[in-house]
Amino acid sequence: MPLQRVNSGFKDISMSFQSNPLNGDLIALKNENAIARSIRNIVFTLPGEKFFNGNFGSRINRSLFDIIDPLSAISIREEIEYSINNYEPRVSIVTLEVTPDYDNNSYDVLLIYNIIGAEIAPQQLEFVLQSTR
Repeated sequence: MPLQRVNSGFKDISMSFQSNPLNGDLIALKNENAIARSIRNIVFTLPGEKFFNGNFGSRINRSLFDIIDPLSAISIREEIEYSINNYEPRVSIVTLEVTPDYDNNSYDVLLIYNIIGAEIAPQQLEFVLQSTR
């Protein structure tokens, strides 16, 4: 039986740390936007960067400096899938595609996921992974 959760809404603060001009509170991300930001944080955080949870994040940086090929794309896809499954229990992955972009020395990532306990359409998140020096 799949895991079901009663959804009362999700809320997170914006990483811009800007305040609302009307009440002075930090701007909040809600529901789908909060979860999308959480997934991006998981993927782009290196293990050891989060205090008190040294395993949090993904190790995709190991593969970003390899030769760009389908084998590296598979390795990156597996690492992203592992990290999301371990650190974001509010989602279930429907589709995860990592496509090498040989011209730009990067990988295009397409993630389609369902939010567990929410009666909304599957969400889509796209981003680019590129080595930085």
